[in-house]
Amino acid sequence: MTTINRQWRLARRPSGIAKREDFEYVEASYPTTPLQDGEVVVNNYAFLCAPTIRNWMDPPGNSLYPSINLGQVIMGPASGVVVESRHPDFSPGDRVATISSWQDYAVIRPDQSMTRVLPDDHGFIEAVGVFGLNSLTGYFGIREVGAIQSGDRVLVSGAAGSAGSVAAQVAKLGGCNVVGIAGGPEKCRWLLEDCGLDAIIDYKSEDIRTRISELFPDGINVFFDNVGGEILQAAVDNMAEFGRIVLCGQITGYNDNAAPEGPRNMMRLIYGGIRMQGFLVGHFADRFDNALRDLTEWERSGRLAHREDVRSGFAAIPGAFNSLFDGSNTGTLIVNIDA
Repeated sequence: MTTINRQWRLARRPSGIAKREDFEYVEASYPTTPLQDGEVVVNNYAFLCAPTIRNWMDPPGNSLYPSINLGQVIMGPASGVVVESRHPDFSPGDRVATISSWQDYAVIRPDQSMTRVLPDDHGFIEAVGVFGLNSLTGYFGIREVGAIQSGDRVLVSGAAGSAGSVAAQVAKLGGCNVVGIAGGPEKCRWLLEDCGLDAIIDYKSEDIRTRISELFPDGINVFFDNVGGEILQAAVDNMAEFGRIVLCGQITGYNDNAAPEGPRNMMRLIYGGIRMQGFLVGHFADRFDNALRDLTEWERSGRLAHREDVRSGFAAIPGAFNSLFDGSNTGTLIVNIDA
């Protein structure tokens, strides 16, 4: 009896926010090609909707990040169970988190997809949520790239998002004074009351430049940026000498057909000795275990707040993904098909 393998494939390149017509639903067969050495088959149970997936839907041409081919299954982080293996470090029954694709059964090469076996106390949703790649991104971005020190004045844009909220809280745990930028009273309340940030700028109702000047009279030591555009420009204009700008994302430009405008006064970075650096969480893959021990300890002890917006059902994946860009999500966006 043939096992159905549901898939979401890229039907056409999106223009702006992806539409339902940009995706094609296909019912294929369970992977029939024999596995090669180093490959495994994973039965996916939970999918993380990550903003960078939208970049991967653009045409090829930038060698620094992948492009999904037309007709190809959409790539994305997921968690599930190994059902077949020709890799010495993975066995059938292993619960894993990995870079997979939007389908029930995916053939992956663990050595190329940041695949890790889950600890016994991490569930499938947690594995792509509070202990997933977004949280690891916030952890390494603020600690390693931002090089936070106790007493630093830190600004985080997209602070209510899954990477931003972790970055902000890790900075607080490191003894920093932390201000977050978010949109709407509910997200701002959560950041203040649950995450313990020192102040919030509501970009929907406040003038960002004015508030940054008020809250950082001596300048910003570390800016963790998920947004880009004018928010990045406002931060550049208010950086302290020898400040660090961490480029995590540019969500304002993910759905634009043109490249987003960059900072305009680069001489300020030169004269201020200010460092601006981008990064990928994969750059720190050899240290995931140490980071996950910290994140687990903080979350289990109540020192790390996290929200997961879980949608149910394989059919929900494309619509859930677009919630990242219209602001309707209320936490890390995950689609659970083990429900």
